[in-house]
Amino acid sequence: MSSSNPPLSHEAYALDRRAVRRSFDLASKTYDRAAALQTEVRDRLLERLDFVRISPAIVLDLGAGTGHASKALRRRYHRKPRSSRWMWRRECCGKPASKAPCCADSTRICASAFRLPLQDASVDLIYSNLMLQWCDEPDAVFAEVRRVLKPHGLFTFTSFGPDTLQELRRAWAAADPYTHVNHFIDMHDLGDALVRARLAEPIMDVERYTLTYPQVRGLLKDLKAIGAHNVTAGRPRGLMGRKTLARMQAAYESLRQEGLLPASYEVVFGQAWRAEDSGIRRSSPAEVHISPSAIGRRPSKT
Repeated sequence: MSSSNPPLSHEAYALDRRAVRRSFDLASKTYDRAAALQTEVRDRLLERLDFVRISPAIVLDLGAGTGHASKALRRRYHRKPRSSRWMWRRECCGKPASKAPCCADSTRICASAFRLPLQDASVDLIYSNLMLQWCDEPDAVFAEVRRVLKPHGLFTFTSFGPDTLQELRRAWAAADPYTHVNHFIDMHDLGDALVRARLAEPIMDVERYTLTYPQVRGLLKDLKAIGAHNVTAGRPRGLMGRKTLARMQAAYESLRQEGLLPASYEVVFGQAWRAEDSGIRRSSPAEVHISPSAIGRRPSKT
């Protein structure tokens, strides 16, 4: 498939955070029945904890969705993990999370990943499954992750990579000049962001999945059911015309194989640790401060 439309600007893919929250609020009742891929990835991420030597006292399920991973983490570690989730927002009293006793003092925290209402160095393990792709500033999220992790704490996560829904992206590009599919961040760029956040020993890898559908409408229905609406800044603002939808469907039809239409997903798996503070801090590119206690000894290893 090809398109005569010019490339879209980076700003066109900026996410409307209020629209993201609203979409997932509305999808809370339909999410589980359409989230086959998300369930598979969740289980794979949980399995990877089998190979990590960690006994966390405090666990944060960041972007917990409908809570299945939180329950699995509780069973695994016999503790109640704190959960930061969009889909439980209606159970909050409506106050900011940092001021709401019903949220901040319980296991359910209604908050933003960009500003977690948790104390510094208070969490042993942060688990996050397919939430990060809804945050278009991973540096800000990773800075918060490092802040709330204890030294030797682990951050393990998944996100979608740039090949995700590539067929749908190209089909829409052949139909109109607007954005319809998110811009997903490359594995290497996420790894670089972990390093910038001073998270140690990052490990990144990718797994690829393909779902198939008899018709493209089935894919669109599943995306709507899990709350994956188009919330990019460059999205069309009016009603979708029949001719535009027909052009997209015709473009997608060129990909039909053995009677089915493919939908590709690139899933990025990552993990990193918060290292022991070394006593060295940099206040500007040209200035470094070293505490007296850090002189003459090597930083601890994780």
